[in-house]
Amino acid sequence: MPRIARILLSRTTLLTAVLISTLSCSSEPVPEAVDTSSYAKSEASVDTMKAEQTGPPRIRFTDVTAESGIDFVHQTGAFGEKWMPESLASGCMVFDYDQDGLSDVLFLNGTFWPGHKGEGGAPTPRLYRNKGGMRFEDVTEQAGLNVAVYGMGGTAGDYDGDGDPDLYLTSVGDNLLLRNDGGRFVDVTINAGVGGGAWETDDGRREPEWSTSAAWVDVDSDGWIDLFVGNYVQWSPETDLFASIDGENKSYATPQEYRGLSARLYRNLGNGRFEDVTEASGVYNPDGKTMGVAVSDYDSDGDPDIFVTNDTQPNFLYKNAGNGTFEDVALMGGVAYDEAGRARAGMGVDVARVDASGRIGIAIGNFSRESLSLYVQADKDLFIDFAGKKRIATPTLLPLTFGVAFVDIDLDGYADIVCVNGHLEPEINRVQKEITYRQRPQLFWNDGTKKFVDMSESAGSGFERAIVGRGLAYGDLDNDGDIDLVMVENGGTPILTRNDSKTSNAIRVRLVGEAPNTMALGAKVRVVSAGRFSEQMVRTGSSYMSQSETVLTFGLGAATVADSLVVRWGKNSPTLLTSLVAGQTVVISQNGSVVEVPFVESN
Repeated sequence: MPRIARILLSRTTLLTAVLISTLSCSSEPVPEAVDTSSYAKSEASVDTMKAEQTGPPRIRFTDVTAESGIDFVHQTGAFGEKWMPESLASGCMVFDYDQDGLSDVLFLNGTFWPGHKGEGGAPTPRLYRNKGGMRFEDVTEQAGLNVAVYGMGGTAGDYDGDGDPDLYLTSVGDNLLLRNDGGRFVDVTINAGVGGGAWETDDGRREPEWSTSAAWVDVDSDGWIDLFVGNYVQWSPETDLFASIDGENKSYATPQEYRGLSARLYRNLGNGRFEDVTEASGVYNPDGKTMGVAVSDYDSDGDPDIFVTNDTQPNFLYKNAGNGTFEDVALMGGVAYDEAGRARAGMGVDVARVDASGRIGIAIGNFSRESLSLYVQADKDLFIDFAGKKRIATPTLLPLTFGVAFVDIDLDGYADIVCVNGHLEPEINRVQKEITYRQRPQLFWNDGTKKFVDMSESAGSGFERAIVGRGLAYGDLDNDGDIDLVMVENGGTPILTRNDSKTSNAIRVRLVGEAPNTMALGAKVRVVSAGRFSEQMVRTGSSYMSQSETVLTFGLGAATVADSLVVRWGKNSPTLLTSLVAGQTVVISQNGSVVEVPFVESN
């Protein structure tokens, strides 16, 4: 059994851990904050550590969509006019809506435009309940989610502190806050005050904001999770502009043609209502054209920071001052523009520690001929784009990348990169022969030292089908300990992939926080095993208008035991566990209880 301790810390004193265990051992101090330099390894020492590995492992993702029971088909509502939102939707979500220990899948969906109804009923989001063994059933209607909106993205979080995840769905129009009442979702948007804002046309007409990615995050550390909502551009059917790639036929417009919209930040008041604190918090910026939102504590000061990708506008890095107010430090941090000083078409985004030194990496999907961005932390507040050095710039130059995620595919302890690609314009190949509309997903394996290796061609049937890729989310859908993937196709069918790779050892960590932050958003988990250090934060958002599971997976490589695991619950006392055996999910409650659940045997 693991050895557990809870330790109170001051800013100047480290108290010795008092271990609650029948096993004899020496106690460990728990450092107040993670000092990555104490765990940093030179590239030479990491090379030595990986010397036994002669090359990339066998990576195999199997497309199990057909037999999974997921029969979703994304609807764009297109009727020939090529309205801008049709080309950008939609995201997906992996979360456990009914709290049965199995991750479920929600697909956002478009719907019919006013005056242009198609056959059958109006398309809606679709929720698939996980029955185990990679089998799913459609529970959309019984869950109360058969609501027709032009959906873009979503995020799940327990905003009311009752123990189950609620949903916030973004759209071209009014957004929705859906409270989870025992597995059935109830629309509480109007009472909560989070339906979104409006913008004014040149002739004085008010139009609803077009929202994209969103994330639940406790920005002021009061225990109540707040809501950050990204907005795109000032578009409506009445203000749609003509654009063309061949000079004759209408194509989908680019964001340069439209004015931007500021993101919004809603502070949770703890009574079911929210206050719009966009201006007071410092995140108001009407030049934003948000596509992706990622939460991290990049400067390790204990407060959640927010990274925002903007389409053809500079990215934002909102540094939290510690009280829920923010300063955009992207320009000084080197992440606003590319190395040539240009704003890229930032789409999806993710943040993770990318090597043995513990440095933060920011991966951003961009437009065709822009390549993936991989900003790596050179100093606490400074990043450098290492896409070229890490050998991912060339293979990502032609694809248009939307969904992007750091995922430890083979559980060796290093975050790999998955990209979901697809162009905006169906006729792009007529004018740019080297670029296709449908594009294959990509997988880059992290060798833990100097580079990422393109494994896309040998990654299995899950990476073989070319799609018009948009959303990407991940989670251990069959509870066997490794990470599976869900990819969304715009106007088509998704790809559900089962990870059948040759993987190393791992432990998974599910945190249960004290109310009101029952999902423990913002909590950080640090694992040390065989002299190696890894840290992750429980968070929502990331990728492209999608959300992945909030259970954390720690690859241990060849190690069979995690020497220590520290949970930092924000301002509350941390928890220490030692001698955790690989091959299990550890459910850790903030009240001190620990439950160990073995992985299910792999297929």
